[in-house]
Parts: sequence; C-alpha cells; structure tokens
Amino acid sequence: NGAICIQPCSPSFHGETSFVCEDRKWQMLSDACASLDVQSLFQVRMLLCTLPCACNFLGRQILLPCTFTKHFGAGNHSCQADFSCIIPDILSSPAIPGNIADIVELLKKISLLLSENVTRGKMQSYSRIANHILNSSIISNWAFVKDRNAGSILLDSVNLFAGKLLLRNGSESIQEPFIATKGYSIHRNTSGKSFDFSMEFNSTGNITGHVLIPEEELLRLPRASKAISIAFPTLGAILETNRPDPAAVNGMVLSVSLPEELQSVLLTFGKLNKLEQAGAQCVGWHSAERRWDPRPCRLRAHNASAVVCVCAHRRRAYAAFSILMAPAVPRSSLLDYITRVGLGLSILSLVLCLVVEAVVWQHVTKTEITYMRHFCLVNIAASLLVADVLFILAAIVHNAALNYQLCVAATFFLHFFYLALFFWMFTLGLLILYGLLLIFFKITRSVFLAAAFSIGYGCPLVISVLTVAITEPKNGYLRSGACWLNWYETKALLAFVVPALSIIVMNLIVVVVVVVKTGRSSLGEGCKSQDLSSMIRVSKNVALLTPLLGLTWGFGLATIINSHSLAFHVVFALLNAFQGFFILLFGTLLDRK
Repeated sequence: NGAICIQPCSPSFHGETSFVCEDRKWQMLSDACASLDVQSLFQVRMLLCTLPCACNFLGRQILLPCTFTKHFGAGNHSCQADFSCIIPDILSSPAIPGNIADIVELLKKISLLLSENVTRGKMQSYSRIANHILNSSIISNWAFVKDRNAGSILLDSVNLFAGKLLLRNGSESIQEPFIATKGYSIHRNTSGKSFDFSMEFNSTGNITGHVLIPEEELLRLPRASKAISIAFPTLGAILETNRPDPAAVNGMVLSVSLPEELQSVLLTFGKLNKLEQAGAQCVGWHSAERRWDPRPCRLRAHNASAVVCVCAHRRRAYAAFSILMAPAVPRSSLLDYITRVGLGLSILSLVLCLVVEAVVWQHVTKTEITYMRHFCLVNIAASLLVADVLFILAAIVHNAALNYQLCVAATFFLHFFYLALFFWMFTLGLLILYGLLLIFFKITRSVFLAAAFSIGYGCPLVISVLTVAITEPKNGYLRSGACWLNWYETKALLAFVVPALSIIVMNLIVVVVVVVKTGRSSLGEGCKSQDLSSMIRVSKNVALLTPLLGLTWGFGLATIINSHSLAFHVVFALLNAFQGFFILLFGTLLDRK
C-alpha cells in the first residue's frame, strides 16, 4: 500500500504515467504522456526569423533545414505578430493530462517572454490556446496533471499576458467559449465602469458575472489608465481538484487587472448551484499560497441565483475572485429548528443550574469534598453557558460577514470555553481519585482552588493560544464557511477533539475504578461515611455526564468523517444543543441533597 509504479507511454507519446497502490489496486496518480513538443513549438514556430535558414532566440542562433523553415514560414509576418501558426497543432492535439501540462508551460513562456505590446491578434491567439484546455468536457483530465499547481500557473499566466493588452479606441473585447477578456480605458471622471460576462458553462445553460468599479474608487486615479477583466467559467472546477476542503466553487472565476490606486471592486456572481439554502462565501485566489482565501472579500448580498461581493484588489496577492459553496454539509430546516430550540433550552437550563447552586450553596458545601464537587459543577455550567452564547454570536458574525478578525476572536473563545468544559470534567474525575485513593492525604481549599483553576482554565488557555499562534499565520485557523476551527487544510480542530476525547476516556477509566473500589468491603476503613457518600455522588455525576459528552462529540467527529449523513448531523445537533439540560438534570436536580 502506497507503492508507486511508473510506466512509459505508448510509442506515439513521450513522458510517463504514475500509479499508486491503494487497497490492493493500482490507481492512476498522474499522466504525463504527451503528443505535443512544446520546446519545438516555442523555439521554432514562434520566433522572429531573420534569415531563411536561421532563427534568433534569446541571443542564440538556431539553425534549421531550409525546407523546414520554408514550410512553416520563417518570414511569416502574421505568425510573428500573433503566433497564430502554432494554433492548428495545438487545437488538433487531444486535451490529455500530458498535453494540458505542456500547453500550460507554453502559455507561461509566452506570458514571460512575448508579452510586450499585446495586440488584439495576440490576445485572440492566446485565448484560443487557453480555451482548448479550459473546455468543460475535459475538466476531469486536470486531476491527473503531474503539477498540481498547473491551474494556478495558468491563471497567473493569463493575468500577466492580458494585463498588457493594448486598447483600441478605449476598449477591447475578446471572447472564446471558456475564456473572455474585456478592457476599458478609465479615468477619474468616468461614472462607474462595469464589465458584463455571460458564458456557457456546460450544455445545461449559461453562467453570468459582473464587475463594477465604484465611482468613488475611480476618483482615486491620478491619471487615465486601463482596467482589464477576464472571466473563466470552468477554472473554478480546475482549481478545486487540488482543494482538500469539499467546499465547491459555485460561480465563474473573475480576474481583474486594475491600477494600484484602486482598492476595491464590486463583483456579482451568478450561481451554478442555485439552491438558496446553500451557503455562499466570497473568496480571492491567493496567488502566492495558491488557495482560496476569504480575507480580501466580504458578502454584500445573497439570494437563490446570485451573490454580490466586495473585494479588495491587490495585484500581487489577489487578482482573481469567486464564490464558494459547501454542498457536502446537508442543510435542513429540522437541523435549524433543533439547534435553535436546543440552544435556548441549554442556556435556560445552565442559568437555572447556576441559580440553584447559588441558592443552596451554604447547605451543600459543608465538607471539603462537597465544596470541591459543587465548585467544579459551577465552573462546568459556566463554561458551557459562555460557549453556547459564543456559538450564537459566531453564527451571527458569519452570517453577517462582518469581518475576519471578529470571526477569529469568536472561534478562539469558543475553542477556549469548550475545552474548559472538558478540563473541569477532568478536574471532577481527579477529585474522585483523590477521595477514593488518597484517603489519608488531605489538601487545603486554597491548594485545591489553585490546582483546579490551573487545570480547568490554564490548560485550555495554553492549547487555544498555541492553536491560533501556529495556524493563523498560515491562514489555516478558520474553516471555510463557519467561525470554527479548520479541519481540511491544517487539522486545527484536532486541538479540540484530541483533548476532549482523551478526557472522556480518562473519566470513563475513573468510573471503572469507582465501581471496583465501592465493591470492596474495605473501602470505608479509612474514610468517613459522609465523605464516602459525597464521593459516590460525585462519581454518579461523572458516570452520567461523561458518556453523554463523549457520545455528543463522538457524533461531532462522525459529521466530519461522513459529512453527507443527515442522520449524524441531526443526532449531533440534538446532543450538542441539550448538553446544558444534561448538566442541570444529572448535576443538580437528581441530587437528593
């Protein structure tokens, strides 16, 4: 398992195909078999030949047979002007993974070396080449391209080349089925410039996009300039093939090349999947890190058919934008109803729990053991109460798309207080072991409080701070589409799952120890019957709450592993929402004392 096998291509192709062993079967990993010779295309047919039998390329003379140069037209000025002579070979080649990789490399070389004075003819030829590998019918072939960053390289190359497009009479428009380029001259007196795109995505219908430069932005321009916008209806699916997060690109990719003075642009994306309940997130493509990033964009409006985004344009970092949708997570009115009702009941239960504890505090904390037990229960209830309130605030922050920093803050405190809930449960477990195993060793109340606060709040604080410090600089702290810990890219969620499940396992072991110890007749030899009775009550709390919390977050983990299952989501929503009620019921109301 995991072994790599490399096979040579058939005689008519060059390159190799790689396979990986998975579950005792060979699965294709990458296919570099190609029929195109990009080096030949670039060095022979696209060079400005000055002699019948010689071409100059980057200062080097390339000697060719006279019949060869005569056949391909060394002095063909049309080819020199727009390199259209290479198009027949490219369009006649199959768009297999190896050829796709070679064409991406060819377009990259053209962008780097031949992008001076990009005329309409050059842009048309360039677009026809790019269109060949952006066709919706061959998108699946991109999954086997050896260089996983090929889609991002293509985007950068097109942006670089189109950004140098010369505008005739103040505007230009070049459209192919799967790539469209528009350019306009702009100046401070222009009243809001816009670009409209309507393109066919597949046989089912069209996809639309709209770019608007607000009038207040145009006032920043010190001089006349140009704005270029490029629309890619299929590029989102290509960039998506290397994304670990199941969130799907749900619109065309709109790329803009604007003057540095312009700071923001208004983008309207027509949806591919027009389900209104499917969440939408405005994102920019981070060209350096080659991933979708929510930070440069915010949601302005959202309905069943379109999404309006306001995005910050930074030429060196963010030049292309789109919208994401997470279709893998089932959306249901039942889930929303359970969450709202359950959280309301949970918050009410926790407030009632704290009120009851405050009323009976003097009567139930007469011994050290009972004081410690109720002190832990109060902190468990308080931690979950704050976490439930933050859960609601995090949902509001996300839905209103207020800002990234607020979402990070909400996630940090949500992580901290959920961890505090479990570490106070762990403190309760340690209290049981102390009462049962260390019967001759007594600790003072001040020592207990110091130890309890260190475990209950100190450990969660350390874990929460380390998590945000390690993942946030890499933009891997938040998950796409929610104010909560990332799972798919950085596995930041493990900083919650691992401590929580570990504490659940340890507390279950404590319950087993309690059962064994209370079954012995010698248990009461060294401790008072009152202390024993108190310890048994503490053990009941742990024995009842630990499986419930473990079951809750076990189903939470199941929703990540199998995000398609509505049943897992419903069970998790039920258990998660009613945690506060469980604490009130098993921690307070069922206590006879």
